[in-house]
Formats: sequence, structure tokens, C-alpha cells
Amino acid sequence: MRLDRLLYALRFARSRTLAQRWIAEGRIRRNGERVLRQDQPVAAGDVLTLPLPRAVLVIKLLALPARRGPPAEAQACYRQLDAGGTNRLAGGETQRAKGKALP
Repeated sequence: MRLDRLLYALRFARSRTLAQRWIAEGRIRRNGERVLRQDQPVAAGDVLTLPLPRAVLVIKLLALPARRGPPAEAQACYRQLDAGGTNRLAGGETQRAKGKALP
């Protein structure tokens, strides 16, 4: 299965176009290596690193989905590998209060 179709089927991307853009920008890693081709094949057992808007998600594919189904069906195809569920991006939670100066 193509990586862009997988990201769409597992409901990480709202559209295949968005998944293709993430891949073209070099945001996705497969088994620790950056993926730059949207037609990169993936298989069960692969580990994907997905930098989502607020966190980095590391998943292991258990099976390839046959279609884009309901969320429960999509979640049955992968397992999260990071301990806390998600790793926070650096600087993600450091927002200053309105009107306050930076130190």
C-alpha cells in the first residue's frame, strides 16, 4: 500500500492531498528514514514517525487497512509505541500571556 493512502485510511490526514504534501515536505519517517516519495510502499511491521500539529506520534503498523473506515477500525491497524501516547513538540506549550513581555 502507498504511504499517502495509508495516512488517509488511518485517519491521520483529512485528504490524500494533505498526506502527499506532508511526504513531499519530508515530515514522515518510515523505519527511521525520511520518506520523500508519496508512492513509498509500506507493510505490516513498519514503524512510522508522524509529526502531527501538536505532537509527534510513533506507531507500528499491525495490519494494512482495506478502506478508510470508522476510527475504531483504523485504530485496530496500528499500535502507538511512545510511552505517554504522544511526545510534545519543543515550544508547543510555551505561550506567553497576552500583554506580558518576554523575560
